[in-house]
Amino acid sequence: MIDLRAARADVEAYRAALARKGAGAVFDELLAADAAVRALQPRVEELRSRRKLKGKPTPEQLEELERWKRELERLEAELGALETRRGELLARVPNPPDPLAPDGFSEEDAVVVREVGTPPAFDFEPRDHLDLASPFGWIDAERAVRLSGSRFVYRVGDLALAELALYRFALDRLVAKGFVPVLPPVLVREEAMYGTGFLPTDEVNIYRIERDALYLAGTSEVALAGLHMTETLPADELPLRYAGFSTNFRREAGAAGKDTRGMFRLHQFDKVEMFVYCAAEASREEHERLLALEEELVDELELPYRVVNVAAGDLGASAAKKYDIEAWFPGQGRYREITSTSNTTDYQARRLRIRTRVDDGLRHVHTLNGTAVTARALLAVLENFQDDDGSVALPAVLVEFGAPARLGVVPAPA
Repeated sequence: MIDLRAARADVEAYRAALARKGAGAVFDELLAADAAVRALQPRVEELRSRRKLKGKPTPEQLEELERWKRELERLEAELGALETRRGELLARVPNPPDPLAPDGFSEEDAVVVREVGTPPAFDFEPRDHLDLASPFGWIDAERAVRLSGSRFVYRVGDLALAELALYRFALDRLVAKGFVPVLPPVLVREEAMYGTGFLPTDEVNIYRIERDALYLAGTSEVALAGLHMTETLPADELPLRYAGFSTNFRREAGAAGKDTRGMFRLHQFDKVEMFVYCAAEASREEHERLLALEEELVDELELPYRVVNVAAGDLGASAAKKYDIEAWFPGQGRYREITSTSNTTDYQARRLRIRTRVDDGLRHVHTLNGTAVTARALLAVLENFQDDDGSVALPAVLVEFGAPARLGVVPAPA
């Protein structure tokens, strides 16, 4: 959540920043609710103090006390409702965007930071990942639909081995960089979803297990952020860096008709996620470090890509700044997102009550997250390294971790 005290002290700056995320109106609602709470609080405190009499009260005082009691009960109920409303609005106000995040509200408003590598030139019509996989049954969507519905797939045979090699490769590289590997829970309580900013704003995309009041996490960011919730972290131990591997679940409620082909946008997918806790003054540098690590992984996969600075209005609730890495997909003839990294500053730490001790007391830490790899990177590999016979020569780093050197050859026509 935002620092309400800081927002009161600089209303115009907060309003202007939040308007870039389309949240100017809800911020004004929050300020109005906050003003109503603060206007009523002195009267409630006054009545509470009046009820504290010394000695035995007279009959007149008893009558007056009873009047004050009734008035206090009425005002406390009113104050409670106002405080609840203020809390609800505070939960809906997103993290103000970084001044360096570009203006805009869509993917098209992102600013390209750099392009790396050259898209391959083919002397044949390149296939997309599903056409490459279909002759060998590597991606079985038809049976998965029968089992689970749309946006689920089986990954089978050599492709399954290649995907597992991708995750092991990423974890190995991150551990070498000082990240602690974690296999986190994927079922989490509401406070973890709220604390990371996915509730209430992204509720439509979250699976909830009603009977147990648990949620299926859409990213291990939730569990990794919850790892230290309510804790005070020693300053001399920061930064703390974790690399989590988990299966993730997203309803993709706004994706009707989008990316229905293949396995680019699924309800269930696996991911290696980076998560960092650091001091406030270190978070910008840490964000650039996460981006550099993501680029190193993509470089090792030998993929052409570009880095984009995501527009303020296209950021999630918790992110102040976000970079996407988009790989070139020859079968689609365009760049598509394969990783992202976000600086959430102290937004999540305030909601999860994670602090560190500094010279002048306690201060909330900053948290950051970044995708190391998902299967999207493997899809980009399939499309970029295909041959005209439909086979795919995999990068050496995947072979190192158990993938076959080459994925199949299209069978000759009967």
